[in-house]
Amino acid sequence: MGATPLEWAAGNGHAEVVKILLERDNIDPNKRGDNGQTPLCVAACQGHEGVVKLLLERDDANPNEPNEDSRTPLNCAALNGHEGVVKILLSQSNINLIRPDRYDKTPLTQAAYCGWEGVAKLLLGRDDIDPNKSGGDSPSPLWWAAYRGHEGVVKLLLGRDDVSPNKPDKYGRTPLWGASYSGHEGVVKILLGRNDINPDQSNGDSPAPLWWAAYRGYEEVVKMLLARDDINPDKPNKQGETPLNCAAYNGNEGVVKLLLRRDDVNPNRTDKDGRTPLWWASYWGYEGVVKALLGRDDVNPSKPDQSGRTPLARASYGGHEGVVKILLERGAVDSDKSNEGGQIPL
Repeated sequence: MGATPLEWAAGNGHAEVVKILLERDNIDPNKRGDNGQTPLCVAACQGHEGVVKLLLERDDANPNEPNEDSRTPLNCAALNGHEGVVKILLSQSNINLIRPDRYDKTPLTQAAYCGWEGVAKLLLGRDDIDPNKSGGDSPSPLWWAAYRGHEGVVKLLLGRDDVSPNKPDKYGRTPLWGASYSGHEGVVKILLGRNDINPDQSNGDSPAPLWWAAYRGYEEVVKMLLARDDINPDKPNKQGETPLNCAAYNGNEGVVKLLLRRDDVNPNRTDKDGRTPLWWASYWGYEGVVKALLGRDDVNPSKPDQSGRTPLARASYGGHEGVVKILLERGAVDSDKSNEGGQIPL
């Protein structure tokens, strides 16, 4: 059980032992051990360049033979950032550049996912590689690099004329979405520097980049997105929640203030249940957010949800004394307004 002698020697970088074993007529250089690894895959994974060269000198060695995870030697080397091994494998005339592993990641996708700039550069130097291609349902290499914040790889990929900066994953999420969702300011800046970027791209299931940046409280990302003329700062998700609504829900005071500076943001816009940003801030007791919202003259401090519950009622129910005081200081608040059950804040 376990690895073959050749696999053990290859995985541990014992080039002389590998050489001796390869001289035997009954040695198969492509044979997997019981753990599913081929000698070439395990040597590529560990970055043993000398062993990789020895194995590839055999006419019957297959440079594309995968391990049990469907990872080829090139995929293994790209995953682990072994530039030297990648160079050796790319010199093989029959190397497969785009074969994905069981997780639908091609060698370039692996390099982008992990942030290996050197490996990505080597792969992108090939004329026969498709920089937008990943396997199966996996997002593109640019998507992964943006999502994980690998600025160098993002720049390399965008340096190609044939890379689509707006290519979404199967859920409709773009590279800009990935960078915004994860709060990678540098990548967001790089992507927004493209004239062909769509900063507002979304579908019914995936809100726009600004929505997620607001939801997660990434102020600098929100600033960069709001600086674009072609962005809708009040664009809701399918539940009717706007960036301001979700920023208020999560108590992201800085983001709330940024959005309230915009004349095209409606501070009274409700979600599907009739709840305004002020309603949610009052519900959770976010005093700073409540103050910021009430700083707008056009905010309705008594707007109820679909069940007739006002911001004051929710603050009272939650015992948020500070919010109750702030709301009562607003002269237009109706402290006796009842909900659909006839209950008043008191």
